[in-house]
Amino acid sequence: MSLFSSQNQKHLSLKHKQKRLTQDQVGLLEASFNPNNKLNPEHKHRLACQLGVPPRQIAIWYQNKRARWKSQSLELDYGAVQLRLETALAEKRRLERDVQRLREELEKSQEMLNALNQAVLPPAVCSLSNSGGGGRMISSSGLQNDVKCSWVNDEALRLEELYLQ
Repeated sequence: MSLFSSQNQKHLSLKHKQKRLTQDQVGLLEASFNPNNKLNPEHKHRLACQLGVPPRQIAIWYQNKRARWKSQSLELDYGAVQLRLETALAEKRRLERDVQRLREELEKSQEMLNALNQAVLPPAVCSLSNSGGGGRMISSSGLQNDVKCSWVNDEALRLEELYLQ
């Protein structure tokens, strides 16, 4: 047991020899810290001599600083991703509202068209041909055909009547 207690006392005395770094020492270490490069042995020895601390303490400080820098970097990245997500979700909600509004508008237009089709309209005669002088119509197949329409009673619907119902 005495061997264990003497080793434990040596370990505790070594821990006490590693003192906390002063603000000036931390400032110098911060200035020399480069997160892209690990601490090379000659730079570590130079900093240890300059600061008057063991090289192992410099190495531990660098290791801890890299860990803190990585955590901070991940937090910043997370914040940026979170902001982009919130923006995308807001845009999605706006687009969903637009789609709903357009669907309602389409439904109203279809109802108006159905009402017009069911209303008493003068019969029209329409014929399709591949040439001639009528209006141009593009069919679902993509072919252009000439459309000739004429009202039996030569009556015409005014454009305003189509939209006012």
